[in-house]
Amino acid sequence: MSTTTLRIAMNGITGRMGYRQHLLRSILPIRDAGGVVLDDGTKVQVEPILVGRREHALAEIAREHDVQHYTTDVDAVIADPGIDIYFDSQVTSRRYAALTAAMKAGKHIFTEKPTAETLEEAIELARVRNAAGVTAGVVHDKLYLPGLVKLRRLVQEGFFGRILSMRGEFGYWVFEGDHQAAQRPSWNYRTEDGGGITTDMFCHWNYVLEGILGTVDAVTAKTVTHIPTRWDEQGQAYDATADDAAYGIFEVTSPDGDPILAQINSSWAVRVYRDELVEFQVDGTHGSAVAGLRKCVAQQRAHTPKPVWNPDLPVTESFRDQWLDVPDNADLDNGFKVQWEEFLRDVLAGREHRYDLLSAARGVQLAEAGLASSTQGKRVELSPIEL
Repeated sequence: MSTTTLRIAMNGITGRMGYRQHLLRSILPIRDAGGVVLDDGTKVQVEPILVGRREHALAEIAREHDVQHYTTDVDAVIADPGIDIYFDSQVTSRRYAALTAAMKAGKHIFTEKPTAETLEEAIELARVRNAAGVTAGVVHDKLYLPGLVKLRRLVQEGFFGRILSMRGEFGYWVFEGDHQAAQRPSWNYRTEDGGGITTDMFCHWNYVLEGILGTVDAVTAKTVTHIPTRWDEQGQAYDATADDAAYGIFEVTSPDGDPILAQINSSWAVRVYRDELVEFQVDGTHGSAVAGLRKCVAQQRAHTPKPVWNPDLPVTESFRDQWLDVPDNADLDNGFKVQWEEFLRDVLAGREHRYDLLSAARGVQLAEAGLASSTQGKRVELSPIEL
């Protein structure tokens, strides 16, 4: 590239994820450290341009974090030849059109997911990228979490032997908004606004399963709206039309062709009784491991105790104490920031990013299949996506 600074239009930056994870914890630290480090040791600086619908909020963020430029004109930044990268963390309903326009304008793109509201649109985005020849990256943040980095390392080293299953628990209690303010925006609970935990989280679970276990072949799911009434940001009651919990069984095939069964519960109506907000347990013939956001513990076959079922006596052993911590063995930085740096290096090298729009389309496919499985009450197989 001819520039020494990558100018990044960051759309949706006044939202929770856009501001906290992508601006505050990723791009600004990269900027303040002097830029992204290339393979030859040189640095290329980044310059964020804040984009959103609320000009006063953009101005406040720009002033607080010493950002020079902000705008409410999305079309203008997409058309601006001085912008190198377009980033999108808007609501899903606005994403397809913006990403399409950006790629057709020659912009590299980095985006939150789901990338589109339908599988057809998600596949079309991948086709547009191929035609435009730009670098496209999709946020796969959970694969960069220290806990899952360590879990994937165990898989790659053959620690588990033949992997049998995975069990995942994700979620927490999101307050209804009447007596205590909700921790998530109200649109998350309205289907008409693109809400729903299945649409949101199954896109994550697809790349987690792909990145750690293998290919997802089929899903059986049940989606539920446990809390039918919530209160919005203005304190007004509204009908929660979107699902706030999803219980899924995923059939996976490992790279060696072995079948693996994964069960993942996702809920915004559950109180946490575990070490972290998300945890995955992988069991194999030679060992097991439990990974959360940061921590990972493991138990080898030779070190596995022999529990005996006896409901007449109190348990005298501490099961948690029988597991060993998996060490970091590396500097594991913020996952969002690490992927941003990887994506920026790919842009500068003119190569594809490993977590691309096709991976995102498979996530949308799994979400649609999960919803269809719940509606139809049956197992749904997934077909390979072809461009």
